Amino acid sequence: MSADTANDKRALRAELRERRRTLTSTERATAASAITAHLESLTSSLGVTSIAAYLSTPDEPSTREFLRWACDSGIRVLLPISREDGLLDWAPYDGSDEDEDLLGMPTPTTGVLGPIAINSVDLIVVPAASVDRSGMRMGWGRGYFDKTLGSMERCPPVYAVIFDNEFVDSVPSEVHDQRVNGVVTPSGITALPVS
Repeated sequence: MSADTANDKRALRAELRERRRTLTSTERATAASAITAHLESLTSSLGVTSIAAYLSTPDEPSTREFLRWACDSGIRVLLPISREDGLLDWAPYDGSDEDEDLLGMPTPTTGVLGPIAINSVDLIVVPAASVDRSGMRMGWGRGYFDKTLGSMERCPPVYAVIFDNEFVDSVPSEVHDQRVNGVVTPSGITALPVS
C-alpha cells in the first residue's frame, strides 16, 4: 500500500466521521426513514428471502428499522460478528437481543454460524465511509468486508448504505478494496457498474 493512499484514506475517513457527528437528530431521523423505505423497496424488487446486513451504530445511517421490517416479513437476516483473524462470523438475527463483538460493534446473541454462512444469502448490505461512482467502496479501515466479499465464489448483489454526501466521484483505493453493486442513500437507490 502506498503511504499516500493510506494517508488520503485516513484524512477522508476523519472528515467523514466528523461530518456524521455533526448531523442533527432531525437530519438523522429523516435520513433513517428514507433509507428504510429504499432498503425495503430494493429487497422487495429483488425478491430476496435472505440477507446479510449489519446493525448500525448511532453515527451510521440507520439500518435498524429495515432489519425489523425484514424479520417481520419472514426474511432470514444474518449479521456479522468480527473475529480476531480478520474474518467475519455470521449469526441469525431475530430482532431481539444484541451484544457487542470484540470491536464493540453491535451483534446478535444467537448461535454463531461461521464465515461461510454468508454464501447462502440473496443480498448483502454493507456499511461504508464512502462509495464512488465506479462502485469502489471505502470502508473504515479494518478490511473485514473486503476480505469477506473478496473470498466469495458467487457473490449476490452488494449495496452500501451511506449518506448522500458520501457518494462521490472517486475514493482512494487499493488492490484489496472491493466494489459494490450499488448504494442506498436518503435520496434513493443507485445501481453501479461493477467490472
